[in-house]
Amino acid sequence: MIQLKNVCKRFGQRTAVEDLNLAVSGGEIYGLLGHNGAGKSTAIGMMLGQVWPTAGAIKICGHDITTSRSRALEKVGAIFEAPAFYDYLSGGRNLEILSTYTAPTSRRRIQEVIEWVGLSGRESSRVKTYSHGMRARLALAQALLPNPELLILDEPGSGLDPEGIHEMRQTILRLHRELGLTILLSSHLLHEIEQLCTRIAVLNQGRLVFEGNLSEARPRGQWIRLKVGDFASAVNTLREAQLVTEQRDGQLVALAQGIGTDQVVELLVHAGMTVYEVAPEQENLEAFYLGLMNRQREGN
Repeated sequence: MIQLKNVCKRFGQRTAVEDLNLAVSGGEIYGLLGHNGAGKSTAIGMMLGQVWPTAGAIKICGHDITTSRSRALEKVGAIFEAPAFYDYLSGGRNLEILSTYTAPTSRRRIQEVIEWVGLSGRESSRVKTYSHGMRARLALAQALLPNPELLILDEPGSGLDPEGIHEMRQTILRLHRELGLTILLSSHLLHEIEQLCTRIAVLNQGRLVFEGNLSEARPRGQWIRLKVGDFASAVNTLREAQLVTEQRDGQLVALAQGIGTDQVVELLVHAGMTVYEVAPEQENLEAFYLGLMNRQREGN
């Protein structure tokens, strides 16, 4: 559904995206991660034909975005940047007007997407009376108007409260499950990415630094939380005995292959160190992402 090959984008002397390769298959919910300025929005802009690549090739739904933009985006819906609506008009009237910018859309289809996003009963209300969550659902309704096969969502949960984030997550999952949509999702909400996506890509300074299944976004080896009187000394002692391979965050160590926590405790106590806690650490996406960014900074 989405294929980027050796894509670059430069704005003058600044490189926003460099040698980016991505492939999103049909039926996936694919997460795009990265800090502000990492190149996510530029990459999405190029996928939507709103930003022209400096080099490389981009295919959307099997069509080259630079030579066949209309065909490439025929079955694509998107939320990109801040959606703009006519506040003095109703939500339904906004959708009618916005649909004329792309292709004629029947009233039946408009009512259908209103029901899909949970705005039934409020489609006649002026948008200026909508909450932030309702505006987000209206933006999603607009993205669904062309009856898409591919949804590209740039920060769909931005600014939502916890209830709104939950509702947006459930709506995205329902659209994926019941309509079989392929979804590319860019978000700063790592917990949401973890619950929604099967594969992720991480950008840093315009470069792809990780791509893979969420199951791969975990450290190799067994991490444990180690609370002792002197963490640095404990790590040195454990490294010398080849019981651990890595350490991070001033409290986590990765056990060497075949090593158990009992051996760690035995060695530290024998060395006269006070051990307060030894417990398995369950790695989540946030910890993986932050560790990845730290390693990137240390490598520069």
